[in-house]
Amino acid sequence: MTTSAHGRPTAAELVAAVAEFLEADVRESTSGQVNFHARVAANALRMVERELNADPDDGVTEAMTRTGYGDEAELAAAIRSGDVDGADDRVRSALRALVGRRLAAAHPGYQDE
Repeated sequence: MTTSAHGRPTAAELVAAVAEFLEADVRESTSGQVNFHARVAANALRMVERELNADPDDGVTEAMTRTGYGDEAELAAAIRSGDVDGADDRVRSALRALVGRRLAAAHPGYQDE
């Protein structure tokens, strides 16, 4: 794991430590609503951890460049306005890459299905 500009622990390591605390100590010591909320919070932190550890060269930047739009917001606006053909292979490739990135953070493994 790489170190951050601020040294150790990195943001990802801090998030992982809090998620572990919630998953182990808090969940084992509680029940009912508090236990459920600890689970939800731990799941959210695990998503953040995966985003922080994500590969910055996951193909999204290249796919977006091929569409001619600077970012996801611009592409979304063009799609909403009807300026972009959804059947365009470049657009479909960019959308697949964007969705794949989100799935990798939210539901690891699903992006490959």
